Amino acid sequence: MSKEYNIAVVPGDGTGPEVVAEGIKVLETVEKKSKFKFNFKYYNIGGEHYKATGEILPDNVIQSFSESDAIFLGAIGHPDVKPGVLEKGILLKLRFELDQYINLRPVKLLEGVETPLKDKGPDDIDFVVVRENTEGLYAGAGGFLKRGTPDEVAIQESINTRKGVERCIRYAFECCRKRNKAKKLTLCGKTNVLTFAFDLWDRTFQEVAREYPDIKTDYAHVDAICMWMVKNPEWFDVIVTDNLFGDIITDLAAMIQGGMGTAAGGNINPDGVSMFEPIGGSAPKYAGKQVINPIAAIMAAQLMLETMGEKEAASWIESAVTKVVREDLKDVAAGKMGFTTAEVGNLVAEYIRQTF
Repeated sequence: MSKEYNIAVVPGDGTGPEVVAEGIKVLETVEKKSKFKFNFKYYNIGGEHYKATGEILPDNVIQSFSESDAIFLGAIGHPDVKPGVLEKGILLKLRFELDQYINLRPVKLLEGVETPLKDKGPDDIDFVVVRENTEGLYAGAGGFLKRGTPDEVAIQESINTRKGVERCIRYAFECCRKRNKAKKLTLCGKTNVLTFAFDLWDRTFQEVAREYPDIKTDYAHVDAICMWMVKNPEWFDVIVTDNLFGDIITDLAAMIQGGMGTAAGGNINPDGVSMFEPIGGSAPKYAGKQVINPIAAIMAAQLMLETMGEKEAASWIESAVTKVVREDLKDVAAGKMGFTTAEVGNLVAEYIRQTF
C-alpha cells in the first residue's frame, strides 16, 4: 500500500490562492509518479474570513492542523486588516501552538536568475539560514506604562531559554552535517552589545560544537553578516541565529538569490507538524491578475517533500524548477515572466511528467 500524507492547505490572502494552486498542481503531478498519496484538506482562514466572521484562528482548526502531516500556506496579509492582527493571530500563533521552533530558509541562486551582486553566480549563493522561531523578541513579552501620555514607556523583552537556544543550535549542526558541503556553521549574533542573550547563545554554541568535530564553526556580528552576505556570500554554508536577526537577514538573503519570487521557507517542528510557504507575502495589488511568480510556492512544496523524507520526489521538483527558470522564464519578477502564473506551473508539471 502506498503511503498517504494528510496536507492542510491554507491558500490565504491576496495572491496566495493563485500560487498555492500551482504548488498543488506540481505535487499532484509528482504523486502520479510516486509511491505515496496526498490527501489535501483546505482551510478558509485569512483576511476575508476575518472580515466576514471576526474569527482569526479557531481552536478546532489548530487541532485539525495538529493531526496533519504538514501545512502548505499561500500568504497571510490583507490591506483592510490592521497590520499585525493576522500575522500574530495566525502565523505566530501557529508557530507557538505547534512548537515550530525552527524557521528554515534555504538560500540558493538558481541558474538563469539574476542577482544584484556583481560577479556572483549560483556557486557563490548557496547557503541555509536556521532561525530560532518561537522565542526572542517575538515571544510577546512586554507591555506599556502610561500609554498615550508624554511619559509613555514601551517594553519589549527578548526571551531566550537554554532549551530553546540549544535545540535550535543542534538542529543547525545536524542541518550542516546533512548538507555535507562546506560543513561550516556560523553563529550570527551581537555579543558586544546584547551581552546577556548572546552570551547564552555563544556558550551553548561552543558546548554543542564539541559533539560535532566534523563541523567547522565561526561567529560574526549580525551587521558583519549583512556586509559579508553582500560582498562574499560564498563564505556561508549554514547560519544559525535568533528570531529577530533571522527575520532580517533572510530578507536580505532573498534579494541576493534573485528576489521574493524564488524564496521559500519552512516553519519546522522536527517531531511534529511543520508549515511551508513562499516568503513573498500576499501582494494584494497583483491578486487575480495571474502575473505573480509561483516558483517560491512550488519550491515550498519541494521543501515540504524533502523535510518529510521524500527526497527523490523533492529532487524532481528542484530539477524542473531549475530547467524552467533557466530556459523558459524571461524574468522571475511579477509581470515579467513571459507567462501567466498558471502557465509557469504547467511548465514545471510538464517537465516532471516527461522526465521522471
